[in-house]
Amino acid sequence: MRTTPEIEDIEDWLIREALGQPEIGQMFAGTCERMRAAGIAIDRALLSWSTLHPLIEAETALWLPGETVAHGLYTHDQPDTDEWLLSPIRALLSSRETRMRRRLADGNAPLEFPMLAGLRDQGFTDYLVISTPFDLPRSNPFDVSGIIVTWSTRTAGGFSDEVIDRIDYLQMRLALACRANVQSRIARTIAETYLGKRAGGQVISGRIRHGDGEALDAVIFYSDLRGSTALADRLAPDDYLTHLNAYFEATAGAVIAHGGEVLDFIGDAVLAVFPMDEMGLQAATHNAMDAVAEVRRRLASARKLTPHPLGCGIALSSGRVMFGNIGVAERLTFSVIGPTVNAAARIEAMTKRLDTEVLVTAEIADQAPERFRAAGRFPLDGFSTPVELYALSEPALKAP
Repeated sequence: MRTTPEIEDIEDWLIREALGQPEIGQMFAGTCERMRAAGIAIDRALLSWSTLHPLIEAETALWLPGETVAHGLYTHDQPDTDEWLLSPIRALLSSRETRMRRRLADGNAPLEFPMLAGLRDQGFTDYLVISTPFDLPRSNPFDVSGIIVTWSTRTAGGFSDEVIDRIDYLQMRLALACRANVQSRIARTIAETYLGKRAGGQVISGRIRHGDGEALDAVIFYSDLRGSTALADRLAPDDYLTHLNAYFEATAGAVIAHGGEVLDFIGDAVLAVFPMDEMGLQAATHNAMDAVAEVRRRLASARKLTPHPLGCGIALSSGRVMFGNIGVAERLTFSVIGPTVNAAARIEAMTKRLDTEVLVTAEIADQAPERFRAAGRFPLDGFSTPVELYALSEPALKAP
């Protein structure tokens, strides 16, 4: 294709976008606007791309002249709608073809997709779908990655061959810019999913050497599933995994919902932090206690869904911890270490001995004294001085 100065300007702009971290929808809108300014008559465009995310399967950005880009998210468990099952994009993915064109102004043209009749009624004359695959990790039923763009025009006669050539040329450059963005987002998603938002951010920002870390003041949350050994021994693996994930949803899910960061799943234990940062001990403690209350509510509700016991012990402690890379250079994990973490694990073990759900240190109890009662002073393994512990003064929640 013979380029023009206007097309080369768009190409240069996309290269600069690819070198940064643009929001894909805004970059797509900028591309469409520049294409129209260059004389490429597009009146509607939809960008779709797959990603690698535990919840999200694909995303879309719909551009119309003079309007804000409309974003769409499609989750893995989202049921298929008739609109999707009868869509040109799904047909293209299923056929493994890379393009599809329908001339909407031709009264004799077959419009096997219901949405095309709607576009024709709105005055559109041509509809072009182009798929540009690229190699990135993905998790979708079609096992493809890349971008798909639908281009529509109201121009009499539809797209000319020259315009289609220009769209092809620019979509390839758009795909390169999108690939750079999607790859970066996948890396961040993987880091945050497996390490947590704070730890994942540290790793993505370059703190990946053995020993990299920082001192952090935090409230430590530690919980452990009750009766798990006996259940694991007598349940089928799939049943036990379902049970275990119900517990994690109640505990780790509540921690995340109240601003905490889950750092590790240690067997059937959950290790999490509520960093103090600028908030201080009181705010971090209140967030942690809100999470504890949410855990108890979720567990009470979950008990009616399973015939197996679903309970846990929870401990809260506070203090300075080391937050950073531990392990060996070939296999690292980002976690917290220090006496405060060890104390939380030992205190949680005391919940079984004292037959209570929640135990906290005196420093935690001082932040909300009306919610706690003294449980006694106890020695903890590995600590030279006995520790004063406090239990919740609230009764155990019953399943509704």
